[in-house]
Amino acid sequence: MPQAIVVSVNGGPEVLVPTEVPSREPGAGEVLVRVAAAGVNFIDTYQRGGVYKVPLPFTPGLEGAGTVEAVGPEVTTLAVGDRVAWAQSIGSYADQVIVPAAWAVPVPAAVTDETAAATLLQGLTAHYLVTSTHPVREGDTVLVHAAAGGVGLLLVQLAKSRGARVIGTVSTPDKERLAREAGADEVIRYTEEDFVTRTKALTDGTGVAAVYDGVGATTFDGSLAVLKPRGVLALFGGSSGPVPPVDPQRLNAAGSVFLTRPTLAHHLATPEENRWRVDEVFGAVASGDLRVSITGRYALSDARQAHEDLESRKTTGKLLLLP
Repeated sequence: MPQAIVVSVNGGPEVLVPTEVPSREPGAGEVLVRVAAAGVNFIDTYQRGGVYKVPLPFTPGLEGAGTVEAVGPEVTTLAVGDRVAWAQSIGSYADQVIVPAAWAVPVPAAVTDETAAATLLQGLTAHYLVTSTHPVREGDTVLVHAAAGGVGLLLVQLAKSRGARVIGTVSTPDKERLAREAGADEVIRYTEEDFVTRTKALTDGTGVAAVYDGVGATTFDGSLAVLKPRGVLALFGGSSGPVPPVDPQRLNAAGSVFLTRPTLAHHLATPEENRWRVDEVFGAVASGDLRVSITGRYALSDARQAHEDLESRKTTGKLLLLP
């Protein structure tokens, strides 16, 4: 079956176009899924580039949606023909993928396969950030970096639904429009004004309760500077590169603030926690309360281009691969 695989080329990993590999039957507790769409995420580029170490060669992609084609022994919750989605199953850049049945969740009838594939990983990330990392409360003011990105647009909506005042940062007028349409109360174009100065002005010098920062190296110092005392800096990604080592004394000097580097896997600790988060996210999508923006659709053979476009930081919303 066709897959996009990563191999080492001249000492550096690169995404290559589809390679035929043998299919296999699902084992105990597994299902074989015909992939309708696979989500493209920054974590895929981190794995490809060696930021997150994985053995080579490997097939990237953690997220997708499709139809069950075969079930393995001991699978009682799914059947052939069921529409399912997943967010933590490596190898999703393919036309077929083996997924643990415990982590393959049914897709509601009101949600299309493409929307399901575009929702889970980033939607669950936004969900744990506003419910667990810093549980947003009515009246909180929070800052969302890259507010027009895939996670950013969902974060803005979920934080607003919990009663927050949301400040977003973006780079262009088009991205500002998208962030405002998602519900951002204030939008700062960091290419035109200093987001630290502007955020402090918007909060009368008090600072924000939380910064949700998926950008990393270029925003970290400013993110720390705009927190109010005992605020939370949730560094959930590093699209601009990794943050250098941090002296803990800086957290004291910033106001006894909290720094965390969370990841989705640790917030899907059990199938039950996964299902709780999925039900809330899919429920919000099905009701129309959470809007998912798909802005790029690529053929599986164009996986490399999808990565290059994502890493350029010129994209908005969600990118998909369509086998």
